[in-house]
Amino acid sequence: MTRSVLIVGAGAGLSASLALQCANLGMDVALAARNIEKLEDISIKTRASLHKCDASKIGDVKRLFEDLDTKLGTPDLVVYNPSGRLRGAIETLDPEKTKEALDVTCFGAFLVAQQAAKRMLKKGSGSIFFTGASAGVKGFANSSVFAIGKFGLRGLAQALARELHPKNIHIGHFVIDGGIRSTTRSDRKGNEDSDMLDPDEIAKTYLQFHDQHRSAWAWEVELRPWVETF
Repeated sequence: MTRSVLIVGAGAGLSASLALQCANLGMDVALAARNIEKLEDISIKTRASLHKCDASKIGDVKRLFEDLDTKLGTPDLVVYNPSGRLRGAIETLDPEKTKEALDVTCFGAFLVAQQAAKRMLKKGSGSIFFTGASAGVKGFANSSVFAIGKFGLRGLAQALARELHPKNIHIGHFVIDGGIRSTTRSDRKGNEDSDMLDPDEIAKTYLQFHDQHRSAWAWEVELRPWVETF
């Protein structure tokens, strides 16, 4: 039985939906973000512990897991949500801001996966999930930085699936191909069944993926609204 979940890069939308559904299943929830003040409402609703952490910083991620060691133990499920977006033509992109974005989207995922895997290997089980995007399978003009980060994230997930599935650690990469509905991002067509993903439904898929029997584990799934082009 899954007892605990750590959601890194937590915020409104998907993270909140996932935290609520996990809490409703009786799981202990831990939320990590650079700004934990924004998580107070969801923490109250889910009884989640809050952890200040910049996922792109080696020391922050190490301290996060050491803190969880004493308060929660090794999470059964770890979800990595952060991403850094930086749009612009290649000749105009700022190298330092580019590096910062890549550190958040990809290097941070490596840091979290490393700390989680060390503990899950000792435990003998666990799941590590990464939230990807369509940019991880197709690069768009003026979005090279996001493509680099998300391609790297997908490559990390694919490699870890081959490395860790035989050791009973389930790896999942989720290609979110479309906009996610939120209170600040309404459907472009103005109705509930149009062209945006419902975060509650995405969260359900994460949990279904986590519950897969290991005789038929997947490592990746693509999610898109019914009207989204491929």
